[in-house]
Amino acid sequence: MQVNAVESIRESIDKIETLVKSLSEETIRWKSSKDEWSIMQIITHIVEAIPYWAKEINNIKGQPENPWGRGLTDEVRLQTVSEENINNLSVDEVIQQLSSIPSIIENVLKTLTDEDLAIKAPSRNPRFDNKPIEFIVNHLIVEHAEKHYNQIQRNLSLYNER
Repeated sequence: MQVNAVESIRESIDKIETLVKSLSEETIRWKSSKDEWSIMQIITHIVEAIPYWAKEINNIKGQPENPWGRGLTDEVRLQTVSEENINNLSVDEVIQQLSSIPSIIENVLKTLTDEDLAIKAPSRNPRFDNKPIEFIVNHLIVEHAEKHYNQIQRNLSLYNER
């Protein structure tokens, strides 16, 4: 299970990196509307969010009685994708950070046993309450990266259609 998750995250991050590296800075920073994220915001979010979930896994493993997670209005999450933050980052810097994600995930997942994957903990998000660590791996790490790759492709299509 963990091996497949590591391979999947590595594949998603590789696809994101390859795609983003082929784009102009203008394309990467372009927003289709004020309510949509630019590709830069998406990759900056990935760089912050995926390691965040990896840390949460370690926290749950150590203290399963403590609540885990955050909501869409989390201040760190919002600051990460803010225009102010994005404008202070270089695309190369964020791509470099992206490339470290697979090893971060591998380092966390290789320590998990089947028993660890079954650990359930209370969540700050009621939709995720008492979900096992395996849920975080599959949905908040693996699927999360895949969904953002698809979001980048949608952004690129909108950019090309304008």
